[in-house]
Amino acid sequence: MSTSFDYGRAFARNLGWVTPEEQAALRGKRVAIAGGGGVGGVYLLTLARLGIASFHVADFDTFDLVNFNRQVGAMMSTLDQPKAEVLARMAKDINPEIEIKVFDQGINPDNLDSFLDGVDLYVDGLDFFAFDIRQRTFAACAAKAIPATTVAPLGMGAALLNFMPGGMSFDDYFQWGELPELDKAIRFVVGLAPAGLHRPYLVLPSAVNFKERRGPSTIMACQLCAGIAATEALKILLRRGEVRAAPHGMQFDAYRNKLTRTWRPGGNRNPLHRLMIAVARRQMTRELQESPQ
Repeated sequence: MSTSFDYGRAFARNLGWVTPEEQAALRGKRVAIAGGGGVGGVYLLTLARLGIASFHVADFDTFDLVNFNRQVGAMMSTLDQPKAEVLARMAKDINPEIEIKVFDQGINPDNLDSFLDGVDLYVDGLDFFAFDIRQRTFAACAAKAIPATTVAPLGMGAALLNFMPGGMSFDDYFQWGELPELDKAIRFVVGLAPAGLHRPYLVLPSAVNFKERRGPSTIMACQLCAGIAATEALKILLRRGEVRAAPHGMQFDAYRNKLTRTWRPGGNRNPLHRLMIAVARRQMTRELQESPQ
């Protein structure tokens, strides 16, 4: 027996944690997600199950075997298919009424305004090394007074930073400016997770290679990121609950059973961060010099 889709029945089990009026409000929100990989894909599906019904989704890549360990859209049936289109199909399979605008060339300076047009929240799912477009996107969110959240999958945990209108901006926190990519990478890691909860159990350090733009990942981290990002989205969109914004941050590590909240006034200008950046830069420079050419 076929069952026709009914929004009220599909998301009735959300009620209790949200009111019927709040569920209706979520239905009317629009969220932009850049990146359809490890975190971006599961963000979309999680927010779709929360009942949000309008999205802008951007990704230029296709699914490959190396995505299978962590990306929800990566399956044998989707190999070589565009990530954004596959994920849009999956979301519409959850809610056929969803409106999704797909940016299948990813986001760039030419379409960034369109990508952020009319959205209530931006959720960062870009690749770690997408420095330029990430910097541009967060700057555009600040200019347009769009709340933005980023949750980094680190080891078997997640690190959260929110950037709210009128608060500390991404640029102010990370202090990237026009620095070289290596310096941006170091400042990104230090700024995202100053507590460093994930570092002690990295059993194969050589798997982290900034020169080749690769690093290890786990599905556990991506799933944890989705839970955290969706919860922050609920609080921001419904204006209910405490939203801790930069320079406040949070890192949870399931492997170590630890939760750490951080507060770093000045972001990467903070003396502690400056020390961590200097140490990390010396270590990384040494590793790059010692690596085979």
